[in-house]
Amino acid sequence: MFRLSVSGRMLNVVPQSLMIKIEIDYGRLWQNLKWDIKTKNVLFILLGAAIYGFGLANFNMKNRLAEGGVTGITLILYNLFSIDPSISNIVLNIPLFIAGWKMFRRDEFIYTIIGTFSLSLFLYIFQHVITFNFLLNHDLFLAALFAGAFVGGGLGIIFRYGGTTGGSDIVARISHKKYGWMMSKTMFVIDAAVIILSFIYLDYRQIMYTLVAVFVGARMIDSIQKGAYAGKAVMIFSKKSDEISKRIIQYLDRSVTLIDGKGGYTRRDINVLYCVVSRNEVFRLKNLIQKIDPEAFVTVNDVHEVFGEGFTYDKSEAESALRPKR
Repeated sequence: MFRLSVSGRMLNVVPQSLMIKIEIDYGRLWQNLKWDIKTKNVLFILLGAAIYGFGLANFNMKNRLAEGGVTGITLILYNLFSIDPSISNIVLNIPLFIAGWKMFRRDEFIYTIIGTFSLSLFLYIFQHVITFNFLLNHDLFLAALFAGAFVGGGLGIIFRYGGTTGGSDIVARISHKKYGWMMSKTMFVIDAAVIILSFIYLDYRQIMYTLVAVFVGARMIDSIQKGAYAGKAVMIFSKKSDEISKRIIQYLDRSVTLIDGKGGYTRRDINVLYCVVSRNEVFRLKNLIQKIDPEAFVTVNDVHEVFGEGFTYDKSEAESALRPKR
């Protein structure tokens, strides 16, 4: 006869006089099971899906412009068979979720599900609940610009915060895993094939404006992916590097990195200064360098994204994130 007792973290199984103790580490178990889902990411994915859905419903659908990927297939089904894209988007993506869920990390998969289902939700809302009249048939170029801006802007936000809207992204991951195909090329082939297939219900003029919308959308995605905190990286070659670095720290409140260099022609050792500043500080930095050493050699390069102390770093937020949770 066995006696079973559970108390706190200890599970005791007692067969008559023999006691077997099994210790369960609930903390480690929960650590393995929990998903790293951030509220901020979810909110921005919802915002991106709302923008995407608004653009798709009001500019693509109302002005008969096509789209690539699974979204483009939903527009084909809508125009040929009047199937609501908010429904067909989910129906088409469910098999892809089943086939490709192993290709994602757990948090990526959850973000993708949120992105896909929220897109369908906002598509339904902007088609049937909150409607606008953006008929631009007389100016398809304007319609294409706005379609690309909204669709690309929404997708860019979704991508930036770790989500996707399923579709061709899942197909690309599967083909890359099984056949080694490059994801970018796979997605391009799928998008191109869907747009060509859209000739079924569109004429060449609408297809050409669709390409304009796709181009604008791609640029919007790139711009958002590069980040809001762009800057300029400056490298300064000067005999007065110590004085320049002190002035940069004093007057611009920017840190400077000193790199050991050597002149290829003079063979002299020199300290190279490396500094990243915001765009509006470049003019002040140039003036500062000119006043100290007019002969300094300076290069200025674009930095697509900057994060960390002096730009995005929040000390209180970082300390809060590192503080152990109870």
